[in-house]
Amino acid sequence: MSSATFVTRADKSALADTVASRFIEVVAPLTETRDVHVALTGGSMGIASLAAIAGHDDLRTVDWSRVHFWFSDERFVARADGDRNTLQAREALLDVLPDARVHEPWATEDGDLDDAALAYASELERFAAADASAPVFDVTFLGVGPDAHIASLFPGRDEIHVESATVLPIRESPKPPSERVTFTLPIINASERVWLVVAGADKSDAVARIRAGADPETAPAAVARGTSETIVFADDAASA
Repeated sequence: MSSATFVTRADKSALADTVASRFIEVVAPLTETRDVHVALTGGSMGIASLAAIAGHDDLRTVDWSRVHFWFSDERFVARADGDRNTLQAREALLDVLPDARVHEPWATEDGDLDDAALAYASELERFAAADASAPVFDVTFLGVGPDAHIASLFPGRDEIHVESATVLPIRESPKPPSERVTFTLPIINASERVWLVVAGADKSDAVARIRAGADPETAPAAVARGTSETIVFADDAASA
């Protein structure tokens, strides 16, 4: 696993622009020769980064028909619910990329929570290499909560330690909505690049825990690592 590098910018806007430029710089040359898999995140900083990508001058240097977008977690609510990460991501970026391939977790109208997790795991397996359970993500974006959670992996919960599944159903989430689906930590940490995007003074303790390499039981974000690159993109307030 790679050690974490910290990239700091003055504010959320400058940070989103930096993330967008780095993303296009990485993904554009990859799409010249093969398909690319990207895991998206929700949250204000994650969605701001997608909006910055949508507005980037070099947007069309990427062959978006070769990009598969996935979601490291999703709120199990109706498809039109404003809490859906997928809805926010579509509004920020995906709707302007009609050629991109979007793999969206089930909403409540599609079935129950357990089946939603199983269906998303099955979708991952469809695009995996032989004898693998999921594709290797070229970039996995992760937001970070004030409690240092990532995806829907929260401190002090059993889901942090699960290694036998790729996707889990989450009930009684500490943060509403209470029902969600989430990637497990092994799938996240199999990614080539893990980029944590975090902004705001309320996240400064979480960033400090990442810097300190805290235990996953208290800070899941501290053990999110890409195999070749891990970057924490943070604004000044979060890095204070």
